[in-house]
Amino acid sequence: MKKKNKRIIFCSFFKKNEEGLDYPFFTGEIGQKIYQEISKKAWTCWLKKQTKIINEKKLNMFIDEDREYLEKKMKKFLFSNNN
Repeated sequence: MKKKNKRIIFCSFFKKNEEGLDYPFFTGEIGQKIYQEISKKAWTCWLKKQTKIINEKKLNMFIDEDREYLEKKMKKFLFSNNN
């Protein structure tokens, strides 16, 4: 079985070159931005944070407002310059 080459990107979260995601997790503009600028390692950090937020705020992903709230938190977490 042939091994796939790693895709290296400059990660906006860690501010250094890292292995990129294998495919976009979101559609649209934000999906492309995440795919191009967020590493696997940073995405894993977000998934852990996301789980905490969903549990602490008791978010329901079937409710539009809860999904919008989580998306805002995701953008702030991944793209704020405070990392």
